[in-house]
Amino acid sequence: MNRYQEEYNRKKMSARQVLENIQSRDFVFTPMAASCPDALMGELQHLKDTGVKDVILQSCIPSVDYPVFHDPEMKAVMAHHGWFFTAGLRKANAQRLVSAVPQHSTSILRKTLDRIRYEGRRPVLLTTVSPMDARGYMSLSISSIYEMDVVRAGAVLLVEVNPNYPRTFGDTMVHISQVTALVESDRPILCVDPAPYTEVDATIGKYVASLVEDGSTIQLGIGNIPNAVANELKSKKHLGIHTEMFTETMVDLIECGAVDNTQKGFNDGVSICSFTMGSRRLYDFLDDNPMVLFKSSSYSNDPYTIGRNNKFVSINATLEMDLTGQAASESVGPVQFSGSGGQMNFVDGATDSHHGKSIIATTSTTRDGKISKIVPVLDLGATVTTIRTNVDYIITEYGIARLTGRTIRAALDALMDIGRPARVELAVLV
Repeated sequence: MNRYQEEYNRKKMSARQVLENIQSRDFVFTPMAASCPDALMGELQHLKDTGVKDVILQSCIPSVDYPVFHDPEMKAVMAHHGWFFTAGLRKANAQRLVSAVPQHSTSILRKTLDRIRYEGRRPVLLTTVSPMDARGYMSLSISSIYEMDVVRAGAVLLVEVNPNYPRTFGDTMVHISQVTALVESDRPILCVDPAPYTEVDATIGKYVASLVEDGSTIQLGIGNIPNAVANELKSKKHLGIHTEMFTETMVDLIECGAVDNTQKGFNDGVSICSFTMGSRRLYDFLDDNPMVLFKSSSYSNDPYTIGRNNKFVSINATLEMDLTGQAASESVGPVQFSGSGGQMNFVDGATDSHHGKSIIATTSTTRDGKISKIVPVLDLGATVTTIRTNVDYIITEYGIARLTGRTIRAALDALMDIGRPARVELAVLV
């Protein structure tokens, strides 16, 4: 037994014993999406028995709706802050048990760490890692969007070691010497198959693909429309990937030869991302794959970094857009729905890229066809995620509207053309 294994064994304990390393006034970060350590999160209500107070819990798209999120007794123990809401957090928000934090993906971690230092708190990170290698290293696996930055800030590192999580490279390696305590788990990794898409989505995908030239570097998200877009990109050549989320459809594009990362002009030869979530096939593709690098969002989402890629095309979605081009992508009226994420960063980066394009793709109505998503004015209280001065291409199933450099009147006409078939009365705006 080598010294790293001996240290590992000393730090191995039960989930509740691991959580007893949390102290009053700690600022506890949880990782992105499916990186959440179930063994620890499922026992987080144990903090009620440890006597700690004034803890802050910071979450971001937790993939499981843990009971602790809905326990009113936890208010006496900790406050819950959310960077990006899910259905579970929307429910907890309605219960006044979580509050959204307005954020910008490249700066929120730095600002949060500044606040932690100002308030005299101690950073703690709960996360899942892949098993330790012979040299004492574990991988942060499927998310390094802010986790490594937290580790580098000297956080107390409490981990769940799980052999079902892939070993990835980039800003992912943590050493056993950095770990305060660990619990072992063999729970299955959350697997999500690609979402099927409709004929409407396929039409939007064709319009988007028509703007993507051979040799472009792309950013895609998750969902029906991005999946449709990826399918239409299979005939392209020499595409590159620089994205926040690495998706199942990107595996398809690499395996069919559409993506080879040879003409990015920056980080040639490798795909860049910050986190992932998907099927077992996706995780197997990423396991021990040095051609996909997981980088902190302070790097991957930095508009300057993005802009160094050739022909960068960002493809994002929105919940609602007004007829001047303002995109409300994170709230429904004043009610927080998700988060701003990296949308503005990628919009800005695409603008700075040589021959870059920024695309916001959306269906013209909600899925039931009852509510238009392109409206004269945004709902009262809606959060503007992407301001109209930064909007470039807008695409719906009715076509493409390019707003760059156009007057407000011309933008109104262009967006009406790709909105619902019934034209909107615009007398109040014209």
